[in-house]
Amino acid sequence: MQDPTVLASCMPGCESLEETAPDEYRMKMKMALASLSGAFDGHVRIVDRNPPTGFKLIVEGKGKLGFMKGEGLLTFSPSNAGTDVAYEGDVQIGGTMAAVGQRLIDGTAKMMIKKFFEKLAS
Repeated sequence: MQDPTVLASCMPGCESLEETAPDEYRMKMKMALASLSGAFDGHVRIVDRNPPTGFKLIVEGKGKLGFMKGEGLLTFSPSNAGTDVAYEGDVQIGGTMAAVGQRLIDGTAKMMIKKFFEKLAS
């Protein structure tokens, strides 16, 4: 990724993204889940690049409310309107956020993914 600010601006809650090595970034983000919210420090890595068809994005973070680990595979394919983007992924959380907000996690994850792609499209 040439400009990490593009990726940071698309990630909901991301406050900063600083390159630490090629395809590796230090991240600060805020997450909110119902009445819980907190700051997380973490890392983002881009791995398994396969231009122009896709890559894997790995995100890890820790904060007072617990931890989160996620990875997503993004694949790109040409279409008449430009490029179709497909994704599949998995997120794991632990700590207070997992204990209190377990039922809300799927809905929040889907909302964050939707916001990511809306911002990316614009």
